Amino acid sequence: MIRSFLILALATLVIPTSGTTQTLQRIQENNQLNLGYRIDAAPMSYVLDTGEPAGYTPLICVRVAQAITNHLKLENLQVQFVPVDASDRFEKVVNGDVDIHCGASTITMERRALVDFSIPTFVDGASLLLQKDAPEQFEDLAGKMLGVRSNTTTETALLNSLNSSDVVAKVVRFSEHAAGMKAMESGEIDAYFSDQSILVGLYANSPMASEFKMSTDILTVEKQGLAIARGDTEFRMVVDQALSKLYASGEIQKIRGEAIPNLQPGVALQAMYMLAPIID
Repeated sequence: MIRSFLILALATLVIPTSGTTQTLQRIQENNQLNLGYRIDAAPMSYVLDTGEPAGYTPLICVRVAQAITNHLKLENLQVQFVPVDASDRFEKVVNGDVDIHCGASTITMERRALVDFSIPTFVDGASLLLQKDAPEQFEDLAGKMLGVRSNTTTETALLNSLNSSDVVAKVVRFSEHAAGMKAMESGEIDAYFSDQSILVGLYANSPMASEFKMSTDILTVEKQGLAIARGDTEFRMVVDQALSKLYASGEIQKIRGEAIPNLQPGVALQAMYMLAPIID
């Protein structure tokens, strides 16, 4: 899927060059661009049964890869997608193992101490999946078993919401979303928390989808972006200009529709489309 897009996308974006520094220089010298992606964050970033990457953010990175190819005037740049997970994704950017992390990464100040981020590529929010007949008010979760993926901003948001309210509930942590969804299907937990975009994928692909519903409430509004090396201004400009062109052309909305067809953009996501940087 991604490989075919790389072949078809050549010669679309042209960005003025102004020299190469750091990441760009490494890419040019090695003739290779390494794109990190999450294999378990569908529909934002995941792996197909064929072993190829798929999802909203990898599709965006295909277009960014073309912009980097044009910027460096390389005819046969080798683009490699590298699987990463929630525990090492930013470390691999810091170490130079990947040039861009194309997963589902919320932009936070703590993470910006390690890496830089592109302009936002998506606006998401922590929400929850419930049994279809369950009440949706947060206070109704008192005494319930609440599932969440560990080491995520959603886990932090859930704990903060519990701590700031009178709701006392048991938080069950999972190492991957698939395990959390299986716990929902087996009745081991009463609700599962994650980004709305990820819940859409889990819900749509569950054989028990008719037994569940997605809450209309969100705990947070989170901007996501592509993670790149900290302080590399030249590389970030190439990435941001490529993204800005996708916004200006409306291509980024087409990518969203292809990758997440069941998602209806909320107010925050619609605002992101309008607030994208203007192309001079």
